[in-house]
Amino acid sequence: MSDEATPALTVWITGASSGIGRALAMEWASQGARLILSGRDQARLDEVAGQAGIETLVLPFEARDEAAMTAAVARAMEWAGRIDVLVNNAGISQRSQAVHTSMQVYNDIIAIDLLAPIALTQAVLPHMVAQGSGRLVFISSVAGKVGVPMRTAYCAAKFGLIGYADALRTEMSVKGVDVHVVAPGSVATNVSRNALNADGTPRNKSDRAIDNGIPAHEAAAEILGAIEAGQREIIIARGPEKAMGEMARTPDALLDQMAGMVAAGYIEKMESES
Repeated sequence: MSDEATPALTVWITGASSGIGRALAMEWASQGARLILSGRDQARLDEVAGQAGIETLVLPFEARDEAAMTAAVARAMEWAGRIDVLVNNAGISQRSQAVHTSMQVYNDIIAIDLLAPIALTQAVLPHMVAQGSGRLVFISSVAGKVGVPMRTAYCAAKFGLIGYADALRTEMSVKGVDVHVVAPGSVATNVSRNALNADGTPRNKSDRAIDNGIPAHEAAAEILGAIEAGQREIIIARGPEKAMGEMARTPDALLDQMAGMVAAGYIEKMESES
């Protein structure tokens, strides 16, 4: 029997300074993972790293800064050698009627909640494919499955994120890389307080549903358990929100069907015809 210890997982989490991201960092730290923590606030990320108490790399960058993101990927690979899990968690919400909402709000939310996680995934993806393994985790929302009032920009981004993840999953199904979509309902975080008003200013107040939501550490434990169990679509919600998410859940049989198309040579056929 080999005396070599199994290498610790390297887990990269964006939006790691608070809320679900911070809770996921603590949960993975308790399991002995190495952490890469990203967000905008260096001081708060350093605090999370200190609380985690394990080997951690803090990589702050603004989600929309593609040059900074590219540099962060290079630094992450230099430090860790591989990324086993990438959690695209950073995001921002909205509380405004569409009829009153500035187009800039749509631009900002789609850039942060959709284009930024796609860009980071696209940069990390070749490394995971080369190593023949990895997990890509996308934190969407029940509002990425069901159209929710006062969140048209947020829904557009989160629906889009699930579409990207689902299509990517089919391609990765033959390359050893797993893709997980997480759709939380109300979790007790600052998501509502940080949400944008119609004019793009921060809301600076929370919702009762969010304040009374699932504690972030409970949500994180549930997410990790579902990932370890191999669940592809993970609904983290209670009560009516859970019922809505489950009603809109993509059936496993359909996910299997799409992966089967790839296994049967769909990509090769399409590429040969182009």
